[in-house]
This record gives sequence, C-alpha cells and structure tokens, in this order.
Amino acid sequence: MEFFKGDKIYNFMGKRLPFLGFSTILVVASIVLLFTKGVNFGIDFAGGTLVQVKYDKAAPIDKIRDILNNTKEYKNSSITKFGSDDEIIIRVTTSTNSVSSDLSDEIRNVLADTGKFEIRRVDIVGPKVGGELREKGLMAFVLSLVVIMIYVSFRFEWRFALASILALVHDVTIALGAVSLFGIEVNLDILAAILTLLGYSLNDTIIVFDRIREGVQTSKESDLSKVVNDSVSKTLSRTTLTSLTTFFVVATLYFFGGEIINGFAFTLLVGIIVGTYSSIFIAASFLVQLKFSIEDFRAKEVEKVKKQKEKEKMRAMFEQGTV
Repeated sequence: MEFFKGDKIYNFMGKRLPFLGFSTILVVASIVLLFTKGVNFGIDFAGGTLVQVKYDKAAPIDKIRDILNNTKEYKNSSITKFGSDDEIIIRVTTSTNSVSSDLSDEIRNVLADTGKFEIRRVDIVGPKVGGELREKGLMAFVLSLVVIMIYVSFRFEWRFALASILALVHDVTIALGAVSLFGIEVNLDILAAILTLLGYSLNDTIIVFDRIREGVQTSKESDLSKVVNDSVSKTLSRTTLTSLTTFFVVATLYFFGGEIINGFAFTLLVGIIVGTYSSIFIAASFLVQLKFSIEDFRAKEVEKVKKQKEKEKMRAMFEQGTV
C-alpha cells in the first residue's frame, strides 16, 4: 500500500492550520460540554451505594422501582440494566452505615417479592471519601503533566516540552468531552484510562519528536516544516500500525469485556484515535507554531560538543599528569 511507503514524504505542515482549526473546534466543543453538561460522577467520586443484582429472568424494573420508592432509605434510587435484561444496577446517592453483608440482607428482604435473584456486588463510598478521591485524582493528573514537562524539557528543549503538553491537554480534553457527551459514568477506572492515555499519547509524541531532533541534527535542511514533514512521514507506518494494533485490542475489550469495563475501554478507544491524530498532525504543528529555531538548536549542539571535547581533553591531560 502506498500509504505505508517509508520513502514518501507528506506535506503535513502545509496543512497544519486546517488541522489546528479542526482540533480547536473539538477542544472548544469538549470544554463547552464539560461546563454545561458536566460529567456523570459515579460512586467512587460522588459517594453513595451501588448494588448489582442478577435475576434468573428479565428483571422487573418497574416493580423494583415502585418498591424502592416506597422505602425511606432507597427512595429516588437510580435503576439501570447492566449488560443484559436479567441484571441491574441500583444506585443510591447517599451511603449507608451498614456493612456490605447487612446491606445485602436488607436489599434481599426489600426485593423479596420481585422474583429469584442474587446480589453480586455491593459498593459503598461515603461523600467525604468521594471528595478525597476527586482531589487526589486531579492531583495525579496535574502531577503527571508536570513530570512529563520536566522530562521532555530535560530530554529535548522547552518548546518540545510545551508542544507535548499542549498535545496531551488536547487529547485528554477531547476524551473527557466524549465521556461527557455519552454520559459515561466517571469512576476510578475512567481516571486510570485518562492516565493511561497520557502515557500512550506521550510515547507516540516522543517518537515523532525524537525523529524530528534527529532530522535537525543530521540533515542540512534549514526549513523546519520540511524537516517535520520528513520526520513525521518516516514514523507514519510505525504510528499507524501500533495504533491499529492497540485499537483492535481495546475494541475487543469494549465489545466483549462486559459492562463493567465498558467505560474504561470507551475512554481508551477515543484516546487512541485522538492521540494518534495528534501525534501525526498536532504535536509537530505546535512545535512549528512556537517558532522552534533550527539554527539556534544546531548552534547549541555544536557548543555542547565543543564543551564535551574540552572536558575529555582536560581529563586526558589530568590522567597523563600534564595538568
């Protein structure tokens, strides 16, 4: 396929403004969604009680809802199907002081007239714990960005670091926008998916940046856009094949892994698509927009080599006793 030919150079930077414009629309739409619709915090972050119940036949949801509405503890509970008609999730926005075993007995007694069933899971999270988990989750995300920026600055140059952070924020914002749009319940598994997305997207970006740096060092080209086009084109096959492989694995988890990991898999699916797109079209575009100078970079590299040679010369002279 011509798409995978490593010797073909694509003019990505010549079309960077339309790509950046499209990404800006997606990011702005995602931010609007997050501020207007918000995210659907699950038990882990909002606090409350979750009970998973499986019936031997289709669950009588209307009857269950009527029974729970007539109780004090479970009034206004949310009842949804969980993967199939015979399995449901009961969510109560307030947590109970009972331990799981007592709560299971209580639910079993309340729903005794609804048919034959078994209680498979009971999760209880207090509102204080939920608030602490939200704060720690946000802190983990911010610290990840800070550490990533420090690492990329140390390995490359500050413009590379800023470009990579902008690309990561781009990826995460769009992924969260999709989570908000489809009403995915945000729990610890979604946080894990977002942090996984940070590492996955950064890995792709680092590979592209590494090839750009190599192109700046080895080629005589002084036009950054041409160097970027050459570098991104040479990594295109690797990026595409890696992303497709990961996409198919996560898609398998989404369609066949069960309801319990659907949110995690959905977030990763969106993240893989957006992360691959940003690695090819967006990260390097930010680098060009930040006016990275090939001449200044090469001058600094020459100075580094000069200083290294001087150090080696001084060390040799010291070892020979001439200093």
